[in-house]
Amino acid sequence: MYKLDLPVDLEEAAVRQRRRNAEQQRQSRVFDARVRTIGVDKEALDVQIHDKKIQKEIETKRQEAFDAQMVQSDKILCLLDERQKDDVRHLNQAIDQFRLQFQKREDRREYDLYDPMTLKKDLPPRLSDDDPRCTVSGVQRLLGEDLTERIRKREQQEQLREWSLQQQQEWAEALEDKRLAESLYDKMRIELDKKAVELQKMEEQAKREICTYTKEFNRAQAEESLQRRKLEKQHQEEDNSVEVTNNMEGDLLSENPAQAISAFGPHRVITDRWKGMSPEQLKEVMDVQQQQLQEKMRLKEEERQRQAEWDRRRVQEARAMVLLERQQKRQEKELRKVQDHINLQLAQAHKAQKNYLNQEVFSNTPTDQYFEQFNTTSR
Repeated sequence: MYKLDLPVDLEEAAVRQRRRNAEQQRQSRVFDARVRTIGVDKEALDVQIHDKKIQKEIETKRQEAFDAQMVQSDKILCLLDERQKDDVRHLNQAIDQFRLQFQKREDRREYDLYDPMTLKKDLPPRLSDDDPRCTVSGVQRLLGEDLTERIRKREQQEQLREWSLQQQQEWAEALEDKRLAESLYDKMRIELDKKAVELQKMEEQAKREICTYTKEFNRAQAEESLQRRKLEKQHQEEDNSVEVTNNMEGDLLSENPAQAISAFGPHRVITDRWKGMSPEQLKEVMDVQQQQLQEKMRLKEEERQRQAEWDRRRVQEARAMVLLERQQKRQEKELRKVQDHINLQLAQAHKAQKNYLNQEVFSNTPTDQYFEQFNTTSR
């Protein structure tokens, strides 16, 4: 018997085919560099991405709040800067006006020293024999002769007195002008401060009025909603009561209910004779409904309190998450520094090892035949 005539073992062939398929699948997984080296948990990554998006939204809202506060501060600073510039401009204008009115060149005591009209205003070289400007060499007045001594001294005293009075008057006027300028400046600053305070008060009053209006509107909406629910409930109860009363007092239900009692027990009735529940049963049903309504309201109140507690915890957890995120960022920064230092050391060590392997160990370059013997099987 030849080899081709041997009977085929189907079970063994199925086993070999199954092993061959498994080997092919394993090779596809092992030889796929992406799956082998970058295998990740996609669900965990999706959760992390979702958390990052939430954190980014929180950070964006906080940044928007900071930006709004910064804009408000910039507006206040601009207002104060403008007010300071106005104060400086008004003060400079007042100083210039004072100089133009009370500090003219011709009013100075030493103006005669640099007066451009000095030569035109000067007297002739000689007016008379008693001219005090006559020198000794002219022999018009000898040394020691001072005929106008008393007049000269009196005039000098008068001149000194006039100078002193003029200095006192100028000093008093300067002090008065300075006091007036300071008073005007203080009044102007007080007025500007009052305007700024009034503007701030008006802004705060507007905010308070908006908050009050919003609260009143919400309260009115809540009261209106509550009143509407009460009216609906009252109408429903009245309709139910009227319906029950009509059913109880109608001609169809006015017969004796005892005839519908079944012989199998008091809790059973004859369906073709039963005319409805008795007033005691109706009252019991109404009591049960009232108890259910109270229980429902109590559950709603508990649910509201539980929801408020959840909201409070959610806010606390959000604050804790922000603090934790900041701490985590600081820790990540420190870890990144340590990791960078370690990576630098590893890079240096790897570079040294690579140089050692390239120069000392692997001195011979392998051929293609050497690499072809690898990755021929998944085992």
